[in-house]
Order: sequence, then C-alpha cells, then structure tokens
Amino acid sequence: MNEKTVYLSLGSNLGEREDRLAQALSALEREEVSVAARSSIYETEPQDIANQPWFLNMVVECRTRALPLQLMNLLLRIEREIGRVRHATLERGPRPIDLDILLFGNAVIAMPQLTVPHPRMLERRFVLEPLLEIAPNLRLPVTGQPLRAYLAATLDQQIRVKR
Repeated sequence: MNEKTVYLSLGSNLGEREDRLAQALSALEREEVSVAARSSIYETEPQDIANQPWFLNMVVECRTRALPLQLMNLLLRIEREIGRVRHATLERGPRPIDLDILLFGNAVIAMPQLTVPHPRMLERRFVLEPLLEIAPNLRLPVTGQPLRAYLAATLDQQIRVKR
C-alpha cells in the first residue's frame, strides 16, 4: 500500500503541555507515522468551553501506510497512553492530549466514527493557522477552495505563537 500524506492536529491544556505534545510526536514516529513537517507551537484560547486552561496546539504533516480507521484507532491509543480519558459529557473540556485527523490525502470520509476533512477545522484558527504555516497552498478536498480563504472568519479567536 502506498504512503498517504495526512495532516494531524495536536493539542494539550492539562499538565506539562509541551511534554505531552512531544510524547505524542514520539509515539507517532514509534508507530511508523513519520512526521514530515511540524508547525510552530501556538498558545490558544479554548473554544466551546471557555472556563478551562489555554491550549498548546500544533499541526503536523505525516506519511503513513495506515488506512483512515487504523490511523484513528492508533491516535486514540496514543491519547490513552498519554493519559486522556474520554468523557462523553466533557468531550471538549480539558485534556492532556487531543489528536485529530484533519486531512487524509484527498479523501472525503463520512463514517460514524470518522469524518475527514475534520468537521470543525474550518472554524478553528488554532487549526488553520498552523496548518497553513506548513502547507500554505493546501486546498480543501471537498471544494478545491484554498484553506487560506477560511482563515479570515476565525481571526477573532485568540492565538499566539509560543515558539
């Protein structure tokens, strides 16, 4: 099977946030998901549930031979290893690590357990800004629109480069 280019979002707002991101990156490499490019780390205000610590977020471009659901299950396993316990009632609340598939090649996937492109990525500055940092000419597979076109609608969201 050929390698696919995938874009993943990494976020953390509990504990040693930078360490959690580093642990996730190491785990991806260990699982043969090679990181080809990584964005800066951004400190971002929480969305959806405001009363929680700010996040550290980044986006990575990876190469993998995994199928989409295999990759999703791998990301869920890495989250558990790093200490994430998913709660249905606090799905968007504080968490030590959050790993999401943003794009999987040019695939459009609509399954109960996985939607690609990520359904909220166009509403999130903490996703778009780091994604465009490493892939400035990327286009949305569904429409062919440049992702840059969606950034302006998110500029009211607080974000700053940490490093």
